Amino acid sequence: MSNSMRASLLLALVVGGLQAAADLAPDNSKVNAAVEHNGALTAQDQGSSSSDIEMTRKIRQAVVAKDSFSMNAKNIKIITVNGVVTLKGPVKNATERNEIQKIANHLAGGAKVVNQISVE
Repeated sequence: MSNSMRASLLLALVVGGLQAAADLAPDNSKVNAAVEHNGALTAQDQGSSSSDIEMTRKIRQAVVAKDSFSMNAKNIKIITVNGVVTLKGPVKNATERNEIQKIANHLAGGAKVVNQISVE
């Protein structure tokens, strides 16, 4: 096989692999459009005050440190705006949902915690 044929074959494999990956990639555009339409908080709404950032950081660290949590639980959205913490995203079960709520309540002290976590 010539070098040009090998290069062509390699290119075809790479392009085919990229297309397959694109076909499997999640398309959240419908969800994102619904979120924008109903005015729900997104990660871009995270407060920029040092206290909001610190609150989100503390809760995120505690959630990620929990070995028993699923990857989805560790990746929930934690958005703090003006001291109000919002939790969003899917988790594996109600136990994870409740545990994340407890962590947020504990670390938020007297701050309000809005739990919008869904169970898959």
